[in-house]
Amino acid sequence: MDAVNSEQTPAALTHLRQDGSAQMVDVSAKAETTREATATATVHTTAEVMELLGTGGLPKGDALAVARVAGIMAAKKTPELIPLCHPLPISKVTVDFDLGPSAVTIKASVKTRGVTGVEMEALTAASVAALSVYDMIKAVDKHAVVTDILVLAKSGGKSGDWAL
Repeated sequence: MDAVNSEQTPAALTHLRQDGSAQMVDVSAKAETTREATATATVHTTAEVMELLGTGGLPKGDALAVARVAGIMAAKKTPELIPLCHPLPISKVTVDFDLGPSAVTIKASVKTRGVTGVEMEALTAASVAALSVYDMIKAVDKHAVVTDILVLAKSGGKSGDWAL
C-alpha cells in the first residue's frame, strides 16, 4: 500500500499555505452531511496473555472495558491532540475487539453530521484503545507491540465513500 500519492505536490496539500507554513483548512463553505469513518489498530502479544485478556484475568482488570472507554474518550478529544483538526459534534463512537490467537485487533467507528470527516477521530480512538490495551498487559508481556493503525473506510462528504 503506497502511503503517499506520487502525483500530489506540496502546494496541493490543504494544510499548507503557499509559503509552506501550517494552516487550519477553512471548511465553512462545505456542505453538512452525515460522515462516518472506521479505523483499526492491532496489539500483538502472547497466547497466554490473550487468554488472560479474553477472561478478564489480567492483574490490572478488564483491559477491554478500559480500552473501549479510552477509545471513546480519545475520539472526543482528537482536536485537542491533533493541532489542525476541527472540533466536531461527534454523534457516535463504537470500539470493538477481535481476539485472535496472539493479537487483539481494535476497530473504532466514529460518526458525525458536519462539514468535515471523522477519519482522525477514528484513528485516534483505535490508537488510544490499543495503547490502553498495551498499558493493561505490559505487566505480563513486556514485548507486546502495537501495529497496523489505519483507516478502513469512510463515508459522506464531497469525496464520497472509500474503503480499503
